[in-house]
Amino acid sequence: MLNVQLKEFVSRHILPRVQTPAQYVGGELNMVRKDHRSVRGKLCLAFPDTYTIGMSHHGLQVLYTLMNSRADWVCERAFAPWDDMERLLRENNTPLYSLETFTPLDQFDVLGFTLQYEICTSNILTMLDLGRIPLRSVERTLEQPLVIAGGPCAQNPEPIAPFVDIFVTGDGEPSLPAICDEWLRLRDDVVARHGSEALAGEAGRRHREEILAQMAARLPFAYVPRFYEPEFYADGRMATLNRTRPDVPETIEPSILDDLDGTPLPTAPIVPYVECVHDRIAIEIMRGCPWQCRFCQSTVIKRPLRVREVETLIAAALESYRNTGFNEISLLSLSTSDYPYFEQLVRRLREVFGPLDVNIAVPSLRVNEILKSVAALIGTGRHSSLTLAPEVARDDMREQIRKKIKNEDLFEGCRQAFLNGFTKVKLYFMCGLPGERQVDLDGIVDMAETIARIGREVRGRFMQVTASVSNFVPKAHTPYQWNGMQRREYFQWAHNYMKRRVKIRSVAVKCHPVETSLLEGLLSRGDRRLADVIELAWRRGARLDSWSERLNADLWWQALAEVGQNQPGLDFEMIVHRPREIGERLPWDHINVKKGRTFLEKEQMRATAQLTAMAGAM
Repeated sequence: MLNVQLKEFVSRHILPRVQTPAQYVGGELNMVRKDHRSVRGKLCLAFPDTYTIGMSHHGLQVLYTLMNSRADWVCERAFAPWDDMERLLRENNTPLYSLETFTPLDQFDVLGFTLQYEICTSNILTMLDLGRIPLRSVERTLEQPLVIAGGPCAQNPEPIAPFVDIFVTGDGEPSLPAICDEWLRLRDDVVARHGSEALAGEAGRRHREEILAQMAARLPFAYVPRFYEPEFYADGRMATLNRTRPDVPETIEPSILDDLDGTPLPTAPIVPYVECVHDRIAIEIMRGCPWQCRFCQSTVIKRPLRVREVETLIAAALESYRNTGFNEISLLSLSTSDYPYFEQLVRRLREVFGPLDVNIAVPSLRVNEILKSVAALIGTGRHSSLTLAPEVARDDMREQIRKKIKNEDLFEGCRQAFLNGFTKVKLYFMCGLPGERQVDLDGIVDMAETIARIGREVRGRFMQVTASVSNFVPKAHTPYQWNGMQRREYFQWAHNYMKRRVKIRSVAVKCHPVETSLLEGLLSRGDRRLADVIELAWRRGARLDSWSERLNADLWWQALAEVGQNQPGLDFEMIVHRPREIGERLPWDHINVKKGRTFLEKEQMRATAQLTAMAGAM
């Protein structure tokens, strides 16, 4: 049911005055539009970043397809607007709306945020505010949508806890329908018992709280933060997290999808009107990772390892191609070449899609024996770049982070890639890992230059090699969660040092912005007291912080200083740089992961012992 009046107003008075207006109009190929009068529930998936980023996210397509496959629900989309669009919406007193039907966000039953990147936090408040939904959960009545959030950043939900009704960790396919159905059932029950007047005002707030309590008690993966209050020591360290009522669980269990192969892939994904980060078919071949790298949060939170069958993937890819016309298929997983039937899958894809001139992209390649044959298997197609993630360049540091790869496999894989027509290699590294030494930084440059020289041996000229270096942030639920993050001065020195060491012109070292990484550290390692900092920074203009040209880090540092004036421990040093004791309570300890904290503690102690040995060997 299209909101014709709102669409006409936006089309006439707002869209002609914004950049890339096509991102705000909907109507794309494979978009689903249903009459709201024909469904029981209305869900809007809210992605707190711009359209070009959100439409490249496979998970959004998965959940959109899942909920729209049901006759009783409609699922629509909304994205964070650029600053020009936000300004015009506010000037014209116009709400943020869904792309499918131009429905204002406050008219949905459920609003679901995907939390992919901590730096997008301010966009959540922008979307709530423009959608005419109270920022704080406790201010909402039953007239407002249920605000839920999931994704990697929900592993430490505390910094944004006051803004969200329910967090979900784990897989969205089982949990999202359950939460949506339970919310409608309980809300309808309130109306049946007390009438529609019970939805508004103080009665609506009271009934909403009781419904949330029932959902927290019945759904083990539903974390309702309003029923938990953190307690702190005098120095600001967290002491405990107290439940405010006994009928909610002490800890939260992740949602687990048992049968990945039996869960349909989105075979009619939406085809955007505008160019996005990824314009291609995405096929998730495997969920989870067989490795246990100490720095990696994803390998912990995506357990257990689950795979799809080759013919399931071929059939889905072919149907997706017919429904979209995309000329590239990307195989998605945390470690694609560890898929147990990798060579068989790639050969079948080449067999089916080669005659159709469809390219096969294989990101997330692990450096192993298979790498030597990948170039010949996939060919260059329309791309000539090979992307690898060695993370570090020296064997002893690899032992430390538990990424067991060998340089000879990496170099031979690059050699074979050059022999098979590849001309570029992109390498992903981390800077600032626990125990990092100057020789580790030397190794990054040396590895990149060695690959460039291999290219000259094979092709007669230095190949283009880019070392992309991110700044390490110790994340929740990893063995490094007790480590502090390196300081600004270290990252600045390390970046300059590596860039100065480069001698071959075809080799480039590109480093992630330091201020962005420090903000990520703050938002990923903080506790619930950060909510006031987030809101203050947002009210002063923090927007689209993940875009380097938009980030004003000083807004954040000033907000933190002001809010933390009278709160011990609410400061940058305490949150970001201070190492935590093994026995210390962490803000995210109530969120359970497979294997649990005991495993992480053992890995942290092993890492500490290895670092001591490494330091002694230097």
